[in-house]
Amino acid sequence: MTAPDTHRAIDAVWRIEAPRLIGALVRVTRDVGMAEDLAQDALVAALQQWPQDGIPRNPGAWLMAAAKHRAIDQFRRARRLERTHEELGRALDAAHGSVSQAVDAALDDDIGDDLLRLIFTACHPVLKREARVALTLRLLGGLSTSEIARAFLVPEPTVAQRIVRAKRTLSSSGVPYEMPRGPDRAARVSSVLEVIYLIFNEGYAATAGDDWMRPALCDEALRLGRVLAGLLPEDPEVHGLVALMELHASRTRARVGPGGAVVTLNEQNRARWDRWLVQHGLGALARAEQLGGAEGPYALQAAIAACHARARSADETDWARIVTLYERLARVMPSPVVELNHAVAISMARGPEAGLAAIDRLAADPALDGYPYLPAARGDMLERLGRTTEARAAFLMAAALTANTRERARLMARAGTEG
Repeated sequence: MTAPDTHRAIDAVWRIEAPRLIGALVRVTRDVGMAEDLAQDALVAALQQWPQDGIPRNPGAWLMAAAKHRAIDQFRRARRLERTHEELGRALDAAHGSVSQAVDAALDDDIGDDLLRLIFTACHPVLKREARVALTLRLLGGLSTSEIARAFLVPEPTVAQRIVRAKRTLSSSGVPYEMPRGPDRAARVSSVLEVIYLIFNEGYAATAGDDWMRPALCDEALRLGRVLAGLLPEDPEVHGLVALMELHASRTRARVGPGGAVVTLNEQNRARWDRWLVQHGLGALARAEQLGGAEGPYALQAAIAACHARARSADETDWARIVTLYERLARVMPSPVVELNHAVAISMARGPEAGLAAIDRLAADPALDGYPYLPAARGDMLERLGRTTEARAAFLMAAALTANTRERARLMARAGTEG
């Protein structure tokens, strides 16, 4: 394997293993910043050794061992050997080698779910909402600062500052690494749901890179969502989020064509949709509605996805109902992106001219400045109206704004350009 191939493999491994690694290290160090630094040190070691020695059989275990050794060095060097577990405290007073044994014990502790505890820690009320989401995406989604910035439609330096300040605040405030209980848990659930869904979205339609999807991120978000549903079985929005993710994930096999090309919703072969996930998603949506959560933002988005899941073909989609659902969603979750999707639904239900009028009203919204899906949607409507020159310009603008290679290629093809 060449060095570039090895580096790409390391990046893929890192995307999968970093959240688990950081979660375990936070349990050991009780310091989010230190845990991320230790994980980054392990990544640097992998970049130095794996191109020479080859990728180990168990990359996650290798990274964990490398991080552990660095943690031991730091604990010994700084004499910071205190831990909350009583057995670890006893171990730290033992003979030579006890530090390594103590850290081993902490990393091997399988009580609870490190990733879920890490999400609730990163979503602590001591942090502002934007910082909670950005930090958790960084720690659990393995996303870069630029990727998070695109997800939030805000400048990259703003996100970088949020992450740095969030880690400092957690450390200085002594926020415990634990699952909250009672009212404290309920207060943090909405932020946790938002974070899980953003992680899912980054896997479902990657904002940057050469791959249209990152299935490992979708799988991780689904796992976390299902764990949370088991933890909070009476919370309708938790079930609404699970429904939404499962219905979207059901399309995974149909969303990527030969060579990794993007296949849009209306072009997908619905026979390739995962019917098991569809049925589970519809069941989770029914559960959310039974619990009185039909008007929750995730349940409403799941209801939109259910319209697509129930249609045997794109032509049979109930676009009129989707328009109504987006109107209800805009009332409970006002957002320019919701309004953009509403405009697209209008174009499908009432024709491209009506959709174009709706989308042009959004063009001046600064929150959508640089958002590639606005000119992409506009280009589609213009093309359907036969305004091909304007459509081509819109597709080229959208292509210039996206950082995802596959999506850019699709948009360039829509513009009639290969390069």
